[in-house]
Amino acid sequence: MPRSFDLVVIGDANPDVVVGPVPRALECGQREQLVASARLLTGGSAAITACGAARLGLRVAFAGRVGDDAAGAFVRTALAGRGVDVSALVTDPELPTPLTTVLTRGDDRAILTAPGCLAATGPQDVPDRLLADCRHVHAGSFFLMPRLARSLGEVFARARGHGAATSLDTNDDPARRWDAELLTPVLKFTDVLLPNAAEARALAGTLAPQEPSGAPEPGGPDAPPEPATGPAAAAAALARLGPLVVVKDGAAGALAHDGVTLTRTAAVPADPVDSVGAGDSFDAGFVAAVLHGMDRPAALAFAAACGALSTRAHGGTAAQPTWDEARAAATLTTRPGSHA
Repeated sequence: MPRSFDLVVIGDANPDVVVGPVPRALECGQREQLVASARLLTGGSAAITACGAARLGLRVAFAGRVGDDAAGAFVRTALAGRGVDVSALVTDPELPTPLTTVLTRGDDRAILTAPGCLAATGPQDVPDRLLADCRHVHAGSFFLMPRLARSLGEVFARARGHGAATSLDTNDDPARRWDAELLTPVLKFTDVLLPNAAEARALAGTLAPQEPSGAPEPGGPDAPPEPATGPAAAAAALARLGPLVVVKDGAAGALAHDGVTLTRTAAVPADPVDSVGAGDSFDAGFVAAVLHGMDRPAALAFAAACGALSTRAHGGTAAQPTWDEARAAATLTTRPGSHA
């Protein structure tokens, strides 16, 4: 039976104030420091993924929460303007919209987030009608929404019960706990886990700790050894918990591990202006590629192209590619393929 949406995205949506480049350490004492630019942009990992998927031609709905304030109105208008259905975006009557300030310096950035109504976001904000009327459900910023995190396994189970696939990008954990007790039940119902390399190592260290063995990296007999804390080893360890693990590894490209087979793709050549949201655009690309029936190497290359192309302009959504742009850029990657 046809479904109204290809993708439902659950999670955070907020304005990003991107400031920089910050030339030196910040000074207190009411010191005023000048920077080259500051921009008000659409932010939130889940919101950026939703926008990227809509840009690729998917029919996308968003489920989450904003405040009854100007920031919430900004987010709602921005999502709708990019073709995302916001009929399930709840307006919290008391708590404010989350707000993030991003301080940039070269290739690095500091991220300061006031969570606002994220703490109130929960399973009640994800209507069953959406879960029953989509092909795929994706969640982002797991550790920023503890109420939703505690019930996300149930939400994913409901989605699977309706025939939808599921994916999760935990993003960073500000508390640095990477709570295994919280996350393990969710992974039982997660088809694809989408961390970056640092997150994959942190998650594996908590959820699937490995003893250093000096054994070759699980990419095959010809692959060079990798430390047990490397991204491929971390992906292999996490894959044993159930999901396909897809790791974003910056200039090194990306990799996927299903517990048996490791697949790699090289990075797409890029001259980045701003890398904010690149991983979220990668997520959108991978989900879109899978929904279009691409095999794993092709989906990885396509997702890497989406992440790279999104860095062409400031902010997470301004330069997100169309389907044709991403397909063309994906041909520039060299794909080493798979190893048992």
